[in-house]
Amino acid sequence: MKNVILKYCFLLGMMASQVAYAQQSQQLWYKQAAAKWTDALPIGNGRLGAMIFAGVTEDHIQFNEETLWTGQPRNYNREGAAAYLPKIRQLLADGKQKEAEDLAAQHFMGLKSKEGDKASWTKAVSTQKSFAEVNFNDSQWKTFPVPTYEGWESAGLEGLDGALWFRTTFTVPENIVNKKLVLDLNRIRNYDLTYINGKLIGSTEGDGARKYRIPAGLLKVGKNTIAVQVLNYYDKGGIAGFKDTSRHIGIYPEGQSIKEGISLNGNWKYFVQDDNPPEVAQFQAAYQPFGDIYLRFKGHEKYQNYRRTLDLETAISTTSYTVNGVDFKREYFASQPDQAVVMRLSANKAKSLNLEAVLASVHQNFSLSKVDNQTIALKVKVKHGALHGESWLKATVKDGIINQKNGKLIISNASEVVLYLVAASNFQNYENVGGNPQLLCQQAMQRLKTKSYQDILSSHLKEYQSYYKAFSIKLGQQDLSYLPTDVRIDKFEEGKDADLAALYVQYGRYLLIASSRPGTQPANLQGIWNDLLSPPWGSKYTTNINAEMNYWPAEVLNLSATHQAFFKMVEELAFRGTETAQKYYGARGWVLHHNTDLWRGTAPINASNHGIWQGGSGWVSSHLYEHYLFTQDKEFLKNKAYPLMKSAAQFYVDVLVKDPKTGWLISTPSNSPENGGLVAGPTMDHQIIRNLFKSCIAAADVLGIDTDFRDTLKQKYLQIAPNQIGKHGQLQEWLQDIDDPQNKHRHVSHLWAVHPGNEINYDETPDLMKAAKQSLIYRGDEGTGWSLAWKINFWARFKDAEHSLKMLKMLIKPAEKGGGAYVNLFDAHPPFQIDGNFGGAAGIAEMLVQSQLNYIDLLPALPAAWSSGEVKGICARGGFELSFSWANGKLKEVKVLSKAGQPCVLKYGNAQMTIHTEIGRTYTLNQDLKPL
Repeated sequence: MKNVILKYCFLLGMMASQVAYAQQSQQLWYKQAAAKWTDALPIGNGRLGAMIFAGVTEDHIQFNEETLWTGQPRNYNREGAAAYLPKIRQLLADGKQKEAEDLAAQHFMGLKSKEGDKASWTKAVSTQKSFAEVNFNDSQWKTFPVPTYEGWESAGLEGLDGALWFRTTFTVPENIVNKKLVLDLNRIRNYDLTYINGKLIGSTEGDGARKYRIPAGLLKVGKNTIAVQVLNYYDKGGIAGFKDTSRHIGIYPEGQSIKEGISLNGNWKYFVQDDNPPEVAQFQAAYQPFGDIYLRFKGHEKYQNYRRTLDLETAISTTSYTVNGVDFKREYFASQPDQAVVMRLSANKAKSLNLEAVLASVHQNFSLSKVDNQTIALKVKVKHGALHGESWLKATVKDGIINQKNGKLIISNASEVVLYLVAASNFQNYENVGGNPQLLCQQAMQRLKTKSYQDILSSHLKEYQSYYKAFSIKLGQQDLSYLPTDVRIDKFEEGKDADLAALYVQYGRYLLIASSRPGTQPANLQGIWNDLLSPPWGSKYTTNINAEMNYWPAEVLNLSATHQAFFKMVEELAFRGTETAQKYYGARGWVLHHNTDLWRGTAPINASNHGIWQGGSGWVSSHLYEHYLFTQDKEFLKNKAYPLMKSAAQFYVDVLVKDPKTGWLISTPSNSPENGGLVAGPTMDHQIIRNLFKSCIAAADVLGIDTDFRDTLKQKYLQIAPNQIGKHGQLQEWLQDIDDPQNKHRHVSHLWAVHPGNEINYDETPDLMKAAKQSLIYRGDEGTGWSLAWKINFWARFKDAEHSLKMLKMLIKPAEKGGGAYVNLFDAHPPFQIDGNFGGAAGIAEMLVQSQLNYIDLLPALPAAWSSGEVKGICARGGFELSFSWANGKLKEVKVLSKAGQPCVLKYGNAQMTIHTEIGRTYTLNQDLKPL
């Protein structure tokens, strides 16, 4: 009987676990706190973003406000650039690429921001040499690990630029002291003056390798001193050493290696001589972190039952643990209705909460102040920029006492604590920085004052879930949500966790909701989350794929409203780009090159071999028409989309020129994004332009307008250089047949017409589809995070389910193995770029439904591992919302909600059904697409 009871209890336990696991399927969860930023969990309301580290004795909440950037309103356009356009085109036509790039670099790139007096500052700081002397007393200096390949910022000196001294001693053995020796420090950012035993032995500016010959007789047997003055003007600084960290910096005999010499890896002494270098000229601005909250808890060193989660269904992150029998819980969310980050701390024992709350920032010279007895304020100013910001942190307590000391909120003996964070900058729009962040914070706190925590929570859930609950997805039958998310990532390649792919889709939707709401800025390269003053690629908007990829899930995954922020940016870019089109090309309409920022720069930036790309305005305009195709919103098409599309098309009408060799119309100068340098007539440009012309023709036809313009586009369309199949059976990337089958470049730009375009497809252009597939095979599977995501979409369009799944497994592999996923499921380029999350989510949707042609294709690329599943709320072009399920790899049932009353053509395998729909009506069909 006892054994029966035990077995019964065991079964009950298993059933309870199964229920618990099912509830966890919408969660990311972990057994340990975040050790680094890409472990932390993101929350956001479209304008404010925060990263929750969830430490026990010290919780760190790093936060952002979407409008805090470097730079200021200014003109990015170079006067007189158009005068050089004919010469650049002619040089390219003559095959003189290098000469064309050199001329363009000098006269055709955008204007940089102003630059400070670098020469005077460098001269002033480099005259101080006493720190290099052998007998200098550095006992009061702090220690620092050397080298730091990712910059001294990665080892605790975030935000620091300027002049620093590094010193250490080393012992020289007798057997090498008289040999010819070299000091190999490899890379130093950016300028060094290097001394041994007080004598300058070398100085180099730039990021190149430092390998200095040590003068004979300078070293002595025994203890010697090295001192390096490092001048860093901008971005990463320090003695970087080698990317391969197993290679040490050090001293060794000429012709040998560090293995036969003296390693200098270790802790050096350092001193900040001057942390205010002159401003460095920049083409565009960078997104900035705002501040940090630190919550410190004494007596919580010994804890049990730790767990941290991010619940995608509620957009609430939770941390829980037990100390001395008391259960502690922290909940965090970013409220859009109340424009605040909210943190609730509780315990199951009254008056158990004792903590201090601290505001800080990586910005230089931030300041703290008292607002009232419950509230402290943080003020920050962007270095060398026009923007400044303010954030307020307010505490309310149940029971307990709030005190302030040294800018900290000190809370004692509380039963519950609720913290409210609000933040704002002086940014109003890309031309106006006259806002009052203090007033905005005051107003936000005043609104919160009239509401209870439960009111704020309820409003948050209602608003957030209006987006999130519009869609659901289940994949596979095995539920591994009882495993921590980091473990699931590590095991995903085994192919047994289809549910993690479903979670990845929902996480992508969550991140898009959190970083892009109506009325906000669009999601940038990192969404809305950034902890670095010099983030990778400025964390701005790279418009030769990355900014667009961010919004690939918006329509198909039922988040159409999130697209509005992107459309607003397109409007602003069209205004800015009109001047750029005129000053660079003498053309009507508007143009966007490969990057933009908060200030909506549209001119070419960086280098002429990749910064001059004409396709940006055409690509972002495609999103406008896609929104119409999915929603059938004719008012949007008439009042917003078509005018912007038409203006973009006018630019291309004006700038397309006849290629003297073929007679085709081509775009020149341009490039196939970041591959192959400055060229005439890259394939991707022509695909984008044809797509835009075709969309404009269709839109004008729907609206019954612009007959003459339609005719112009039809004529031009037929003259544009066509897609070509090259000698390797590949789709040509350029006008000439020069593709290298060994080229494994991350961009696969000439396949744009496969995805996100639709010009190349199996129904109408099977030979081109075969060639495009061959190009992708040549390119290979490896790539950066976003590149892997794009390849999921390509292989889905090629109807190759297993290859799509293979790419997904590569996308959701541990980041340390290359492009993949960090612990918090952020996409790893590496470093972090959010586009891979969005592209991957869209790719999974593409495997389940496609509607880019004139019909809806169900389960076009379903892998065997997803033999059963269900999707609700997925969207298709034509104004349709679908819900369908499948089992044993076969469709079971599909429901189609018609939102616009358009004819609906469904395909599944060899079955096809046309439904003449009515607005608001749902149609149910069986596995053979027969009505039920």
